Amino acid sequence: MGLSKISLENFRNHAATTLGETAHFNLLVGENGAGKTNLLEAISLLGPGRGLRRANLADLARRPAPGAAPLPFAIGASLIEQGTVSARLGTYTEAGAPGRRLVRVNSAAATAASLAEWLALSWLTPAMDGLFTDSAGARRRFIDRMALAIAPDHARRVNALETALRERGRLLDNGGDARWLDAVEAQAAEHGAAVSATRAELVARLVDELSALPPEPFARPALTYRPGGPADEAALRAELARGRPRDRAAGRALTGPQRDELEVVMASTRQPAASCSTGEQKAMLIAITLAHGILASAGRPSVLLLDEVAAHLDPVRRTELFRRLRQGRAQVWMTGTELAPFDAIREEAAIWRVSGGSVERV
Repeated sequence: MGLSKISLENFRNHAATTLGETAHFNLLVGENGAGKTNLLEAISLLGPGRGLRRANLADLARRPAPGAAPLPFAIGASLIEQGTVSARLGTYTEAGAPGRRLVRVNSAAATAASLAEWLALSWLTPAMDGLFTDSAGARRRFIDRMALAIAPDHARRVNALETALRERGRLLDNGGDARWLDAVEAQAAEHGAAVSATRAELVARLVDELSALPPEPFARPALTYRPGGPADEAALRAELARGRPRDRAAGRALTGPQRDELEVVMASTRQPAASCSTGEQKAMLIAITLAHGILASAGRPSVLLLDEVAAHLDPVRRTELFRRLRQGRAQVWMTGTELAPFDAIREEAAIWRVSGGSVERV
């Protein structure tokens, strides 16, 4: 279960690239700057959101020459279930609207949020190594992306919550009518309660999966979800109404899911993840990613994107990583500058050598 017949047109440095005959393990090998991560990013856009780099659409499109206008890009892939094609997913832009991302499922127009109903995506990139020392907002985005594995409509709920809170802030700034504020706060409370419930469920299920995984060689993290306000819809709505004067002065809502936090500590020492060594933080991130991969693969097809992971692990951890990935149901895509770190899975993997935005099957 996963993806095959992946095609890219005018995406980043790829003018026209096709990846066919995929496997459980898929390796993209090449020098730095060859376009390996660009391929992972393209796959990540077959789900809701802005992809693994959170890039603007204008930065995704290939430019035929320096200073030239970006070309419309297109990404497509066949969804494989039980060895047969179950759907064709695609996302693209058009020349007349380069800032608007369009989506199609089986050639019919669809929304980006609906992609989560077909495919569960997870990823781990070097840019995420600082997650535990980053802002609470970065960790909320991390939770929200993982939450799509258990609630495909979660992205829609998050967007609706953010829209309602922005409108509430505008009304507070402009002295809006109390009846309009009541209506907007009702929307914020409805979506906010749903968002909080999904986040709490996700963290609880991750805790269960992590407890079932061996504590070594990857350090086991302990996760705690800290809500930023009442989880109950009625209580959240009442709190927003009471907080209008305070929020007007602060210029933002000071209670609600937009203040949620994911607390992570090393289970064996109870040391906050932010204070652990970079190696320990990496190991905990991998453990969370593996646990989420188990959740994500429990239902619809799932894909796990691992950018430059194997090269930064010692042989023991690398062997264990491959063992766990082999046992999982998620299709795995990994990048590396050389094949040596993947010797243990080379015979069972589909391998492409990437160079200058082109690929060649090895």
